[in-house]
Amino acid sequence: MTEERYDITKRTPQEIEKTNRQAQLVFKLNHTMPMTEEYAAVLRELFGERLGEGSYVSAPLQGVCFDKVTIGKNVYINGNCLMMSRGGITIEDDVQIAANASLISNNHDFYERQILTCKPILIKRGAWIGAGATILPGVTVGKFAVVGAAAVVTRDVPDYAVVVGNPARVTKILDESKFGR
Repeated sequence: MTEERYDITKRTPQEIEKTNRQAQLVFKLNHTMPMTEEYAAVLRELFGERLGEGSYVSAPLQGVCFDKVTIGKNVYINGNCLMMSRGGITIEDDVQIAANASLISNNHDFYERQILTCKPILIKRGAWIGAGATILPGVTVGKFAVVGAAAVVTRDVPDYAVVVGNPARVTKILDESKFGR
């Protein structure tokens, strides 16, 4: 996977304007009554066509670059999710993400702190991300995998695996036949 680098000191006026608008939308989302048409409209404006049918993102939400987030169908993202999305985040269908999860697709260069190093995150179909888990840049979480609460995922998670700990490690492989899909 190729790492992209982004110099935050060289943002164009258009990039700054887009960042500011997304920050305003996140603020508005976080202060709008949930389960209302107004809330749904703010979600649609923030994620556009990249928010799949039947999906829901609970406030509060934090992060940047929501235009680089794609959310599949029937996804539920619980409150206080952090999406640092400069590297891109793709969440496939039927994913569940518990409260306080962090999806971090960018980091800072150790020496040039104004440079962001970016790698995409992919969370495959049916995965379940536990409360307080952190997914780091470049990680793929396999289909129907489970990331335990407070796990820090530094490398790819195989399909049907259960991972826990910091750094996360595989503790179990789920029976694929029990998913009926």
